[in-house]
Amino acid sequence: MFTMADITRTNAAERPDKLALICDDRSLTYGELHAESCRVANALLNAGVGPQDRVGFIGKNIPEYFTLSYGAAKLNAVPVAVNWRLAPPEMTFILDHAKAKVVLVEGEFLDHLDKMELAVDPLIIEVGGDGANLSYSEWIRGQSEDDPGYPSGLDDTGAQLYTSGTTGLPKGAELSNRNFEAIIEPISDMIGVTSESVMLHILPMFHIGGSGVANVGLFNGATNVVHRDVDPGRIFADIPKHKVTSSFMVPALLQVLPMIPGASDVDFSSLETIMYGASPITEEALVASMALLKCPHAQAYGLTETTGVVTWLPPEDHDPGGPRAKLLRSAGTPVDGVELRIADDAGNERPDGEVGEIWVRTSQNMKGYWQNPGATAEVFPEGRDAEGLGWFRTGDAGYMDDGYLFIHDRVKDMIVSGGENVYPAEIENAIVSHPGVADVAVIGIPSERWGESPLALIVTAEGAEPTQEEIIAHCEERLARFKLPAAVERIDAIPRNPSGKILKVDLRKPYWEGRDRAVN
Repeated sequence: MFTMADITRTNAAERPDKLALICDDRSLTYGELHAESCRVANALLNAGVGPQDRVGFIGKNIPEYFTLSYGAAKLNAVPVAVNWRLAPPEMTFILDHAKAKVVLVEGEFLDHLDKMELAVDPLIIEVGGDGANLSYSEWIRGQSEDDPGYPSGLDDTGAQLYTSGTTGLPKGAELSNRNFEAIIEPISDMIGVTSESVMLHILPMFHIGGSGVANVGLFNGATNVVHRDVDPGRIFADIPKHKVTSSFMVPALLQVLPMIPGASDVDFSSLETIMYGASPITEEALVASMALLKCPHAQAYGLTETTGVVTWLPPEDHDPGGPRAKLLRSAGTPVDGVELRIADDAGNERPDGEVGEIWVRTSQNMKGYWQNPGATAEVFPEGRDAEGLGWFRTGDAGYMDDGYLFIHDRVKDMIVSGGENVYPAEIENAIVSHPGVADVAVIGIPSERWGESPLALIVTAEGAEPTQEEIIAHCEERLARFKLPAAVERIDAIPRNPSGKILKVDLRKPYWEGRDRAVN
């Protein structure tokens, strides 16, 4: 039976001296990763953390993320990686909602703590901070390297990742050991990851495309080069330096890399596969990336709630300018163990070529939303069987054609900007609190750089004349930067149907004219 804690236990036993992580100026072998995560586990235990308790992490991609996550797993506790781009009020909600008993904070984000009024009062551990809190090195000093070995079941939660919410409040997606077990081996086979692989990880670990893919590399005993943040110069340096074989990147990055001076001089010969996903990609950006990196590309489509990839467009289906070029507009075919349904409003399956909501049935589907049974029931409208299998509503609209999935639009109002999911409700809730705004609607509009960007359409309060700069500054105090509206426009009235629902389709239409689908 697989558990997240087995990733370090097994590899430490089989390949203790093999490099597991290369993070900036610090490297850890599998033996060292296991030993340090055991010390973290015992420190957590001494702090009162027990099975299925939540522990928080606020930081970029640093070694301590991994030692905390696998240390928590050894107690059957649950790591909660908080999006470091969030504003302090957003972070406060997540940590309080998760009831985090311990929070590990990287020094860069300690000032966020001063602006947070946490109800849960967790133990704060700092990494590279100013010494105002207990340091990580002091915290684990003297702790035993013996594995506490707490039992963990397949249906116990292995990680909790927070997603944006349609109501403006994040939801904690509980991903179980069973969910991770279901996806790790299929994606390992698709990518071709072995213990000889060298994987480059760039995406943030609070993202399923970051932590999920990192788990795949570590599960297989590969060497994992982890970048703290996105830095094209370091990407170009580290691929030849470490002979990187594969990486997962978002379209916005693949679009930028070929434009950087000197990019064509880099030795990319070690690359075997580049995976991309998290948002749609233009054919032009894909062709340029393939020409630069000179290696097979593969596309993944999935969600946090599905523990990542559910459809896969393999390298052989990447044929720009050839007879199979139309497949570049698709999201591929279902991976092993995944069933798809294109459903109408009543949940009935639609025939090939007809657009409907994408439903997914797989053991990868999340355990549920933490402490939110209503939201869980909403996305599993038909419930689940005795084995926990049920149809999950993705909120994306698409159609099937000869076994391939094509994304067409979104049933939900979600905006995907630079690979980050943004719900208009979050932005609308922030803007409507401005005294100069009487009504607001936020929609996604095309952006050449980010794919989509939020546009705020406001109705001003009587006698008020708020500027675009004032509205955006108001949002900056309440929202992460990637959620800020790219622009603010005034309109006379927000169109609504008889039940009061904003007619987002009507508002979006002028900005998407001339395009064959309403996602970019």
